[in-house]
Amino acid sequence: MSDMGLSTLLERMPVSWWETDEGLRIVNCGGGAFHDPGTAQRFVDSLGGTVGAAREGTAAEGRESGIDRRQVRFGGRLFDVTSYPGRLAGDGGGGVSGLAVDISALEFGRHGYAAFTDFADFAPAAAFIRDAHGRYLWANHAYAHLSGTTPDAVIGSSVTDVDAPEDVATFQTLDRQVLSSGKPVRHTIGYHRPDGSPGRAVGHRFPVAEGGQTCVAGIYIDITDYTLALSQRRAAEEDLQALSEHSGLPCALLSPGGRIRRVSASAAELLRVHVPDLLGRPAHRYLAPADDLAGLRHAWRDLVNRRWRRFQTSAVFLDARGDEWRARVLLTAVSSGSRRARGVWAILPHHTLPHPPLPPLTAAQLRILTLLSAGHGNNEIAASLRLSRQTLDYHLGRLRELLAAPTRLALVSRAYVLGILDPQAWPPRSAVGCRPAGPC
Repeated sequence: MSDMGLSTLLERMPVSWWETDEGLRIVNCGGGAFHDPGTAQRFVDSLGGTVGAAREGTAAEGRESGIDRRQVRFGGRLFDVTSYPGRLAGDGGGGVSGLAVDISALEFGRHGYAAFTDFADFAPAAAFIRDAHGRYLWANHAYAHLSGTTPDAVIGSSVTDVDAPEDVATFQTLDRQVLSSGKPVRHTIGYHRPDGSPGRAVGHRFPVAEGGQTCVAGIYIDITDYTLALSQRRAAEEDLQALSEHSGLPCALLSPGGRIRRVSASAAELLRVHVPDLLGRPAHRYLAPADDLAGLRHAWRDLVNRRWRRFQTSAVFLDARGDEWRARVLLTAVSSGSRRARGVWAILPHHTLPHPPLPPLTAAQLRILTLLSAGHGNNEIAASLRLSRQTLDYHLGRLRELLAAPTRLALVSRAYVLGILDPQAWPPRSAVGCRPAGPC
């Protein structure tokens, strides 16, 4: 067979051959074990001591022997390596020649953990195998990544060389526990990342048999970010609970369907209902019939469909005794990744005194109350509404009766206390109606 035919044959086999110069830089190579000369060069560099010993041994003895044979690991594979001084052409030049045969298949046939390593080599979970002395027999890419290195650098190294000094004692203790008990263990461990920051991982350690000895294998999932997210969520929940339970602010979290998911004690007290009895109930049960309900329903649909982020409105509530009270309501949509909000927070920053239900006031009566509260006299009010003094006196008398207010001043005060007029508006206006506080 010609040299060209032999070279073509070797390209299809799991072998690698090379020739180097005196500086151990490859000048010629081939075979199918590696896909490019760069990988072959890294392989030769990893042999360092082997090829150097072959070259120096021959120089010292002055003969063409000095052939060195050994098995080495590279890239997660096992190679049978033969290296000797000189080049294949036999031109007498310096350098080293070598041949490496991939025997990983033979090794995995002997090892009980072959299926495990085949499965876990490129798995996202970090996995390793260590012997009883803490030397790494195998590690996958995810495990090496946790230490900021590669599997080739990990395999053959000791746990004291790879892992953070603060973690070595813990890891060795866990290994000894598995080796002594012979049983798998599932646990959560802490470790230190290459940058020194703390990390958390959850997984299993279990015994495996290798070469007549019991070793330790492990596979772990990094949960550092997950743990941090849980901690942040727990802190947010605690802050929210402190706000809703201890601030005295009446508030409730409602589902998109309008059911009460969460409610503060102060809101339950206003409704005269125990907190457990409110959970899961439709919120509209506690709304009194009023002219502004249609606007409130429209605002709710806009919030749930995320057309608006917040709405400020006013509504009349009905407590368990049948008394009514009006409250200013700030509705805030809870964002989500979908087109609909996950829920709506209802906050009551201001509410009126509970009172028996009032008959609905006419438009003329509401206008009279707003003009009275603005300081206008009877003649000005009558002229503005184009009413006779007799008709105006009738309306005023009717309002005093409805609101139980004997004087003009008491009439205005009761209108504010009962929530008929908006306490946060000037010029005075009716509290009925809802206003968006901001777009999505």
